[in-house]
Amino acid sequence: MSQPTFILVRPQMGENIGGAARAMWNFGLDRMRLVSPRDGWPNPRAVALASGAGRLLDNAGHFDSVAEAIGDCTHVYATTARVRGMTKPVLTPEAAMAEARAVTEAGGKVGVMFGPERAGLENEDVARAHAIITVPVNPEFFSLNLAQCVLLTAYEWRRQTEAPAEAPEIERATAIEVEKLGEHFEQKLDDAGFFFPETKAPGMKLAVRNMLSRLALTRADVQIFHGMLRQLTRQPRTSQTDRPDE
Repeated sequence: MSQPTFILVRPQMGENIGGAARAMWNFGLDRMRLVSPRDGWPNPRAVALASGAGRLLDNAGHFDSVAEAIGDCTHVYATTARVRGMTKPVLTPEAAMAEARAVTEAGGKVGVMFGPERAGLENEDVARAHAIITVPVNPEFFSLNLAQCVLLTAYEWRRQTEAPAEAPEIERATAIEVEKLGEHFEQKLDDAGFFFPETKAPGMKLAVRNMLSRLALTRADVQIFHGMLRQLTRQPRTSQTDRPDE
């Protein structure tokens, strides 16, 4: 499946570019483009912060304008904390990346724009996007670090496209095995005088059976319970220190 291209528009600090690369590579994304980085390119500070994701920086595209950077994209998202009154769909990262997956599966090419650290994308940048991505953060403190925003979006892409892990096969206990376990519980609890007073015994036994049926027991669980019940009713072993002096 084609993956989205993350486009950092006029990023200001090399450290944030490196952090963004690292966040992308955490989730298997390696297509980065840069539009007019403030401190020029390449940037040694970006390399230092990228850690093991330096390959993204080596292969990152460098563009002079947003128009050039998104030129081959068929669907573009703009990440911004402010909707700015533009008539565009406003999506969470989750919804946007679900839509992006459908676009890429249909053969389209997705670009996601991230603005500079201080003020974010300009209106002219957002106007070029098909939709806006807004993270539902604290309205009293909505400023996200560039790398944080990249990480949230990359995570949602990975979550939308990752095949769910197959659950291991679990051998569930059969009804008769749970029934026998219930009988074992009743026997041991009855021997211990648990069902008292006698008038309440039927309801208490029913409660025990109901509890066991809710546990979704495996065959291994049943065997462990049987072993616990047997061990609890055995005579304790006498240790060497408990033996009387001869």
